[in-house]
Amino acid sequence: MRTFVYEKPRDIAGGFEDYLDPATTAVISIDMHRGHLDPDPQCPCPAPRARDLIAPLDTFHDQVRALGVRIVHVKSVLRAGGEDDTRGIPAAWRRTFPLHIGEIPGAPEHALEGSVWTELMTRVEPGDMLVANKRRLSAFYPTDLDFLLRNQRITTVVLDGGFTDCCVLNTAFDANNHNYRVIVLRDLVRGTDETLEAAALSMVSLHLGLVMESQDLLAEWRKSAK
Repeated sequence: MRTFVYEKPRDIAGGFEDYLDPATTAVISIDMHRGHLDPDPQCPCPAPRARDLIAPLDTFHDQVRALGVRIVHVKSVLRAGGEDDTRGIPAAWRRTFPLHIGEIPGAPEHALEGSVWTELMTRVEPGDMLVANKRRLSAFYPTDLDFLLRNQRITTVVLDGGFTDCCVLNTAFDANNHNYRVIVLRDLVRGTDETLEAAALSMVSLHLGLVMESQDLLAEWRKSAK
């Protein structure tokens, strides 16, 4: 099995069989919504590098569904009145991220319930599951994702989407702390930039689980199906 350790490919002969059972695995697709991906200048929290993932993720998810592996789409949705954020204790990124990229004109509209910015840009098919109340950086907080996974007897989570160094990394830490097996797909996540993306993937590979390419993981699942 090919994996990546500190961003270098490594063939592993065994020892991770419990990570590779498609029957107890769910793919968690994180924050592939317009609030990050829309090319509109008013996009409230732009993640332009992740726009290139939309079509590849749809293709991968179709392959996942064909193998009977479950998919959970997670997206940020905040109460429209701002009680979860701007009218309470604002999320830290609202102050820190503009120090890097400059003023974000639409930032106050990010992820507001009922807005166009919460619309997913990847495809959701019948049988997929949805978690639509992510309020901060981890897909587990303060959502019901853990309940949903445990109720489906899921023990391994496969993460795709964005940002690698933000919501994906936070979700990977939380999943590990909740005792899930963690796989992050390096070809189907995008970070703030290549440097932070590589750093996040290195941290995952050293501390949290496996870093793999999507087609390598599909090949392992197909082996188990024979």
